[in-house]
Amino acid sequence: MSIDSLQEKIRKTKNPTVLELAMPVGDIPPHIAEDAGSTAAAYGRFCRELLSGLKGIVPAIRVSFSAFALLGAEGIAELTAVLKAAGSLGYYVVLDAPEILSPAAAQSTAEAVFGPASLFPCDGLVISYYLGSDVLKPFLPYCREGKKDLFVVARTANRSAPELQDLLCGSRLVHAAAADHVNRYGAETAGKYGYTRVGLLAAASSGESVRTLRSKYPKLFLLLDGYDYPNGSGKSCSYAFDKLGHGAAVCSGTGITCAWKRKASDGRDFAEQALEAAKRMKKNMSGYVTVL
Repeated sequence: MSIDSLQEKIRKTKNPTVLELAMPVGDIPPHIAEDAGSTAAAYGRFCRELLSGLKGIVPAIRVSFSAFALLGAEGIAELTAVLKAAGSLGYYVVLDAPEILSPAAAQSTAEAVFGPASLFPCDGLVISYYLGSDVLKPFLPYCREGKKDLFVVARTANRSAPELQDLLCGSRLVHAAAADHVNRYGAETAGKYGYTRVGLLAAASSGESVRTLRSKYPKLFLLLDGYDYPNGSGKSCSYAFDKLGHGAAVCSGTGITCAWKRKASDGRDFAEQALEAAKRMKKNMSGYVTVL
């Protein structure tokens, strides 16, 4: 698949939501935790049942490598199973890369995730750019030739992000400088919708940043992080979309996966509660963005 595939799935569902699977193990419904036999098995089962319940409503998922890896070897096996299940159900699949702290680690990650023998089948990968261009370059051949996508962290949604990412760097903010660098790559990978396979991860909680990034980089697809945060909103997310409602997708995690907790449920109806939460998010976003 490619960024065009993601855009087409969003158009088909009229929904730019990306389901984020990165919840803490404490958010697994009790009956699954008791029946599964292990924490890793419970985590994988919870994710797969969510995927089944949201098929046709949510077009894409974003999966945390670390959330599964911290559960040990069985967690890695469950990650592979969840990624394969998502692909078979027709989701566009984004994986948050394991932490990359060197160019060598970037090369190894690119081969392990995007290579032909990958145990982690996905369409796109989230990586950080803050080590510099030599951690981004190993992924580019797969974007150009393998039709894989890359979402490079520019601005995150956590409360303390401005401490570093919004510092002034000459005449630019640090995260804007990062976006300038990312924009140099992937020019040869633009698809039929005009967006390149090297995009940005931006903060749904910072409308001003999103508006600036969309205005300055019309060909970069924006994956928005932090819709579930208190200062995240449909309005701030709307600035990421073009006039046709294209060019962006919005991640929601616990707002959907843990909807059963907010209803004071015993968790046995978690799939139904997740579906209702996803529909509410779709309705909220449609009040600001019309996907054509």
